[in-house]
Amino acid sequence: MIISNTAIKNRMSVIILSLIILVLGAYSYSVLPRESSPDITVPYVFVSTNYRGVSSSDIETAITVKIEKKLKGIDGVKTIKSVSSEGQSFINIEFNTGVDIDDALQKVKDKVDEARNDLPSDLENDPSVFEVNFSEMPIVTYSLAGTCGDKRLKEMADDLKDDIESIPGVLEVDINGAREREIQVVVDPDKLAYYHIPISMLQAVVAGENQNTSGGSITLGDGRYQLRVPGEFQSPEEIYHLVVSTFNGQPVYLKDVAEIKDTFKDETSRSRLDGHNAVSISIKKRSGENIISIADRVDEIIREHQKTWPSGTTITKLLDEAKDIRIMVNDLENNIVSGLVLVVVVLFFALGFRNAILVGTAIPFSMLLSFMILYALGITLNMVVLFSLTLALGMLVDNAIVIVENIYRYMQQGVGRIEAAMKATAEVAWPVIGSTLTTLAAFLSLIFWPGIMGEFMKYLPITLIVTLSSSLFVALVINPTLCAIFMRIKNGHNGGDITSSAAADALAEGEKPVEIRGRIL
Repeated sequence: MIISNTAIKNRMSVIILSLIILVLGAYSYSVLPRESSPDITVPYVFVSTNYRGVSSSDIETAITVKIEKKLKGIDGVKTIKSVSSEGQSFINIEFNTGVDIDDALQKVKDKVDEARNDLPSDLENDPSVFEVNFSEMPIVTYSLAGTCGDKRLKEMADDLKDDIESIPGVLEVDINGAREREIQVVVDPDKLAYYHIPISMLQAVVAGENQNTSGGSITLGDGRYQLRVPGEFQSPEEIYHLVVSTFNGQPVYLKDVAEIKDTFKDETSRSRLDGHNAVSISIKKRSGENIISIADRVDEIIREHQKTWPSGTTITKLLDEAKDIRIMVNDLENNIVSGLVLVVVVLFFALGFRNAILVGTAIPFSMLLSFMILYALGITLNMVVLFSLTLALGMLVDNAIVIVENIYRYMQQGVGRIEAAMKATAEVAWPVIGSTLTTLAAFLSLIFWPGIMGEFMKYLPITLIVTLSSSLFVALVINPTLCAIFMRIKNGHNGGDITSSAAADALAEGEKPVEIRGRIL
């Protein structure tokens, strides 16, 4: 076998290669992102349009049909489904599998923009175009509750949001159930009519005064300073003294025609914990980021903020996907260690301790080499990959057992270590390769599984192919080299003596044997 023979003849290079695999494999494993589910592309784009107070039939004719006509011209569209209900139009566009979802999303946005001229002019908001990305689902959800009131809970949640969003890898933080503060200007129509003030004038005055303006710049000596005129309202009381117009030569203040209420916006969501009002904090991460490190950093920030919270405030973790991933990673590490120990123990009775260790090295080398390849391919450690690695763990030593045992048999027959490693590996190399290829062929077809389920499950055959191919490389290159260096047999099991084995090694290396005292050394 050319590969094995070359590796055995260049044993020092293989040892260096093994050290590189150990170092880079350990590094790749430490930096591989941990995720709950694979980052798959869902070939769906959605268009949502709100038109409050309009019946479903009018929604269909005025919005849904007109948008659908534009969408039908997009390439790669498989089906278009729509639902027109009272006050809302919802369109679901399904694309063919394998489409570039970012390109498809942009095409849908362009078509919706073309349809805007045909839509009703009194729409409150433009149609919303969005996609579904499983990698952007919340990874951790907390519930913040306490007796300090809704306003204080909202402030604490906002402080947490600002600090959590500064963590590298965090996409966004959503706050639900918190009632936002709102300053309402309740106008008295009779007073407006008395002072001859149109409602549009009142709106323009309030909006125009509630903003900061630039005052230009001023030069003092050698310095040049920018001037800023603050105009934003800091408290509701400031709004009362706003001059909105004049009447009979006298200023009319806002307090003369309206009442100011410091209240909350209408509820759009509600969060409760154990029967009490609460604020829900959901954290989303960016695609490809490490879920475990992000979750740990979030916990640290929460512990720091808890020191400043009022007494009676509690925070409860409702969802923690990092917990399941952490358990699966720990299980994988335990399986690797326990598998290595069990392999050594089982093979100890058949091959001896030294040979059992040589076979057992196939597990860490194969795993570390697999981590290097997975990292190079940009694959994360998610539930499917972790399951695949655990599944492949029991098959990693199959090839190594066959090759190491055959080398041991050759050495028992009096063949030197180097020659035995070459001949024994060449003898069983093709059967070992064939058995590995048949296993890979059984999983190869799963890569072509169509649909979203195929996108999700393709990581299983990819991981198995990478892992078993790595074990084959280790069995054909690293294991024979280690056997040629470290394998020993007992004198009683050898057809000759140790000196004859050493001479065979010298012959295999191409060295000229030296005759000393009538014996070949």
